[in-house]
Amino acid sequence: MVGIKDVARQAGVSVGTVSNVINRPEMVAEATRDRVQAVIERLGYVRQESARQLRAGRSRIISLLVLDMANPFFVDVASGAERAAREAGLGVMVCNSAQSPEEEADYLSLFAEHRVRGVLVTPADVTGANLEGFRRHDIPFVFVDREVPSSDGCSVSVDDIEGGALAGRHLIAQGHRSAVYVSGPMLLPQCQDRRTGLLSAFAEEGLPEEAMVHIEAERLDVASGRDAGARLLGISPRPTAVFCANDLLALGVLQALFAAGVSVPGEVALVGYDDIEFAAAAAVPLTSVRQPAFRMGRTAAELLIEETGDEAATHQHRRIVLQPELVVRDSTFTSRPGA
Repeated sequence: MVGIKDVARQAGVSVGTVSNVINRPEMVAEATRDRVQAVIERLGYVRQESARQLRAGRSRIISLLVLDMANPFFVDVASGAERAAREAGLGVMVCNSAQSPEEEADYLSLFAEHRVRGVLVTPADVTGANLEGFRRHDIPFVFVDREVPSSDGCSVSVDDIEGGALAGRHLIAQGHRSAVYVSGPMLLPQCQDRRTGLLSAFAEEGLPEEAMVHIEAERLDVASGRDAGARLLGISPRPTAVFCANDLLALGVLQALFAAGVSVPGEVALVGYDDIEFAAAAAVPLTSVRQPAFRMGRTAAELLIEETGDEAATHQHRRIVLQPELVVRDSTFTSRPGA
């Protein structure tokens, strides 16, 4: 690699002069500055930012650790975080825990080794043990799509109980008196809260808890949705309404129903969650509970930047809860008896 000494030698100046050209160009005479810049461009010199940050004691990199980067929801979260970071002159390192507490622990160790500025995280380890260990490194973090369980940090989440209730009320308004809830692993608080919301909507109408059949999938992805759809087809009598904990599960269920010749929404109404781009583009456009993913990522990054920047002394930890929105499309838009 070309070093700063190589630039200084080629330009016939001191290392200090090259450093000033890079960091404090106003301190260098124009002719000298132009000569050094020409050598930098010719040699392709790139300063060692990590070493500079280490000397300064502050990194310009924040990390984002999400459950599943194959899920477009988290892509939108990352886009929001990246936008806020870029405006602050920072970069974002995006990593994927794949819903694995072990991989999450490995990444948190990596972040600590590199002394990142801070971490945005959607925890995979619901016990909190991984983050308890990470706290010892005194690196700030913000929970994304999850409420922080203490007053020791910030969080940005969505009211998932209300989101589940929105889905339930919509299905009831369409005439359904029972529903299947297809969730991911129930260790995840999001899956728990969306179930709670669905049941609260049933309770509002005087429907018993038994009106909901619960199918728990292994993961929050399309393949798990197809498996859940196959299990759903084995229920007798066949349910007329399905609420899925995310859109990927719903798309998998939709594939299974189509393969079995079951009409959506004619025979089964289907609701997803997140309102990813593919929801509207499905063979039957999917009714979904929209989460403001981009805003969530941006807001979380802004909180982290505030906590680690010039306003750190006045920063106060906050829990921000955003509101979901029901987006109705063809997968539930049908008139049923009693609707």
